[in-house]
Amino acid sequence: VDVAESGGGSVQAGDSLRLSCVVSGHYSGYCMGWFRQAPGQEREGVATIDRSGATTYADFVKGRFTISKDNRQSPLYLQMSNLEPEDTAMYYCAAFFNSEVKCSSAALRRTKYWGQGTQVTVSS
Repeated sequence: VDVAESGGGSVQAGDSLRLSCVVSGHYSGYCMGWFRQAPGQEREGVATIDRSGATTYADFVKGRFTISKDNRQSPLYLQMSNLEPEDTAMYYCAAFFNSEVKCSSAALRRTKYWGQGTQVTVSS
């Protein structure tokens, strides 16, 4: 299984950006999500989605970010709106494929399937 993110960039505060993540390989059930890490900060969970479409969001992005995945073959997306300078970070995609484990950022954090990250920079 390979995980690869894209879509990062440099934008102004208030702008929007969409991140994409392609998870290649054979799998059925899944939990996927986005994390971010700013310089000098710990990696924090942003949003998750499982095969049923159930989603979770960190409080700091609710109402601004939307995680989506249309079907098993489609990429994972993170639509980010009304971006703030505090959103500046490296954004990572992660996935695991055990449907017996409840999908959450805490569970995803332990996976071995991570992308290399895509940088998002928001200037004021």
